[in-house]
Amino acid sequence: MSVSVEPMSVEVPDGAPAVALRPHAEDAFAHELAALAAQDDRPRPTRWKLSPWAVATYLLGGTLPDGTVITPKYVGPRRLVEVAVTTLATDRALLLLGVPGTAKTWVSEHLAAAVSGDSTLLVQGTAGTPEEAIRYGWNYAQLLAHGPSRDALVPSPVMRAMAEGMTARVEELTRIPADVQDTLITILSEKTLPIPELGQEVQAVRGFNLIATANDRDRGVNDLSSALRRRFNTVVLPLPESVEAEVDIVSRRVDQLGRSLDLPAAPDGMDEIRRVVTVFRELRDGVTADGRTKLKSPSGTLSTAEAISVVTNGLALAAHFGDGVLRAGDVAAGILGAVVRDPAADRVIWQEYLEAVVRERDGWKDFYRACREVSA
Repeated sequence: MSVSVEPMSVEVPDGAPAVALRPHAEDAFAHELAALAAQDDRPRPTRWKLSPWAVATYLLGGTLPDGTVITPKYVGPRRLVEVAVTTLATDRALLLLGVPGTAKTWVSEHLAAAVSGDSTLLVQGTAGTPEEAIRYGWNYAQLLAHGPSRDALVPSPVMRAMAEGMTARVEELTRIPADVQDTLITILSEKTLPIPELGQEVQAVRGFNLIATANDRDRGVNDLSSALRRRFNTVVLPLPESVEAEVDIVSRRVDQLGRSLDLPAAPDGMDEIRRVVTVFRELRDGVTADGRTKLKSPSGTLSTAEAISVVTNGLALAAHFGDGVLRAGDVAAGILGAVVRDPAADRVIWQEYLEAVVRERDGWKDFYRACREVSA
């Protein structure tokens, strides 16, 4: 069974076509994927759009022989990406594991886009995700009128990926109830999906695989059974190793988001990006960058993703209510909101950090005043 989903084209009042707020990876980077495909002369697994080498290049970035620049989608250890890509070329599924904000969903989407040309075969895991979201459901009007039939069956994204030899994605796997998680065992081990109501089954064709993501902080929520965990090859995505690496990630993503939101570029914003990243890293690690002062860590994760959000919001403030230059006052409120999740305990930790570290740091007086003002 093959079911295609086409993006809807919607006309806005002035007659101009509506533009997606966040295009899928295969649309946003279509020119890079096309350039890679045109120059990719290495062996490709069945139904893959690119070779494993080209998929890794798409994720990590590089320059092609014709001069086309492939922008990095993930900044991190090359070996991790290579292991993730080669896993998808085997019969084992891929589990991307890490703390919040380590780009698990981002990597998952771009892997699916590069391998299958379609990142939309997605199951979003929640505490209420039903078994039908992974297996299949029914069109109840058809079911009542004609009984169980293929026409009445509504395939899940996983079923579609099996039938079409594509890559399915399951986000936040450990948030899905354990009995629903285990629906994947037969799919991943036998590569079949039984349909007992019809006395049939869907067999996965070559090219099918599955990428799941899980949050390190969710241990104990719905832990994976040992049987299911064995069906995955697990790749742990780490936090950025250095300040420079994290600043690079944040600046790249802020630039991409800013362009999609029609925000002006912030050429003078690197100082504030570095400050946000430094604050997040120090509070996250529980020690200042020079290693001299021990700190208490707040309850929040203070992830790279949250740093991107703080800077993007600050850029919007600078553009709409300032002079377009990103300043300390534009990011102060966002940092406060990210750090102080528990109004009692986290506020004390934040105040101690401001007075003991930020206040005494050379060149940070404006940042200290801005943070004090929003914290009052």
